[in-house]
Amino acid sequence: LELLRFGPPHCSGWLLKAQLVATNVFDDRTSPYHSGMSLMRTSVVLSTGIATGIAICYAIGVYRTCRSGSRRIKRSQSAASIMPEAEFKHTFAQADSVLPVLDLSKPDKENFMVVFDIIVKEMSDVDRLSLEPNMVEWVEQMFRYNVPHGKLNRGLAVVAACKIMNPQMMKNKRSYFAACVVGWCIEWLQAFFLVADDIMDHSITRRGQPCWYKVPKVGLMAVNDCCILEGAIYRLLRRYVQHLPCYADVVDLFHEVTYATTMGQLLDMLTSPEGKDNFEAYNLTLYSQIVKFKTAFYTFYLPTASAMQLCGVMEPKHYETAKKICMMIGEFFQIQDDFLDCYGEPEVIGKIGTDIEDNKCSWLICQAKSKASKAQLVTLRTNYGKSNPKSVAKIKALFRELKLEDAYAAYEVDAHARICGVVDKEVPVNLQPLYQWYLEKIFKRSK
Repeated sequence: LELLRFGPPHCSGWLLKAQLVATNVFDDRTSPYHSGMSLMRTSVVLSTGIATGIAICYAIGVYRTCRSGSRRIKRSQSAASIMPEAEFKHTFAQADSVLPVLDLSKPDKENFMVVFDIIVKEMSDVDRLSLEPNMVEWVEQMFRYNVPHGKLNRGLAVVAACKIMNPQMMKNKRSYFAACVVGWCIEWLQAFFLVADDIMDHSITRRGQPCWYKVPKVGLMAVNDCCILEGAIYRLLRRYVQHLPCYADVVDLFHEVTYATTMGQLLDMLTSPEGKDNFEAYNLTLYSQIVKFKTAFYTFYLPTASAMQLCGVMEPKHYETAKKICMMIGEFFQIQDDFLDCYGEPEVIGKIGTDIEDNKCSWLICQAKSKASKAQLVTLRTNYGKSNPKSVAKIKALFRELKLEDAYAAYEVDAHARICGVVDKEVPVNLQPLYQWYLEKIFKRSK
């Protein structure tokens, strides 16, 4: 316990919480754990878990401090693993058999898809060592249904960013493979968010096919599948990235961005509660907060920052600049999404837009509120958030009256110019092509 004084402050908080849990178990005479061996087993498990956790946290802290100049964290040889040991034995020294299938002269997207097939197959092969065949089949089918069918811009951004920042590194197939894996982890994160979001929003289609929970055999089993999708991220990172000095930082980044995004989703749901009128609260300030947390962090900052970590970028100022610009691009991107939700063709954007029916705090409704007359505000308040087709048609007709399509066209040009100005002024010349690549991907997009 004395060692805790020199370790991370939050460790003592964890210890206190664990002590309270143990105390509550002991004091609760109605608890099934109160008597005899059950209580003893519980106490042993708690104390052992606490001690092990403290030891690992402290050891990692000392190791990282003493290893000056090194960011590598090695997995303890004595650590017990839940999944088969094969899960943790993969290194790039053993991975040479898969590297020849990569042809770096081909387009990145083609190689990216090759890596997807490799990692899904290897995860299934590992799972077969300990799981029932029908479980392995379910998980692989779920991965293939939900992960690889989008535009893949987030994942490919990691590869593109690494090529821009360290082109020599990306000529090495091992480094290229690692960048692809981190990119796919972002696509897995995206799939996790989308499957959950579709359930919460009662969506019908996603990426041109029925939402996963709408598949007859799935239903609300999709909730558990969300957890599997998120868990797969850290299996992939541990299996393929653990040998890199930046491994711990990449894992931390994924945890932080996941938390920020779920907070954005929470704010979105609190702002647009199902079955309740929250029309008066909608404004562009609130909208910007939702966009920042729900979209910008994982869509733009996560690919950028993870690529910077893979390339060995250490200076905090570069990460702060990346965050600032990615927040701007993220807001631009989400406003495009809101516009396409209302005006895009379902067969092009791959889904049926439901922001009006779902009472979303979208850019369009915020703009409409700021431009509407008193009579038009009554129409908005009366019909927005209603699922019947007549109300939706009235809202869209009012959007046309307010010329929101023209307002969006003007915004798109202005936002693009503002972002380019910040990039020119604040980003080193060698990193500017990264942000220009983002803007080329999204400017004037139709899906």
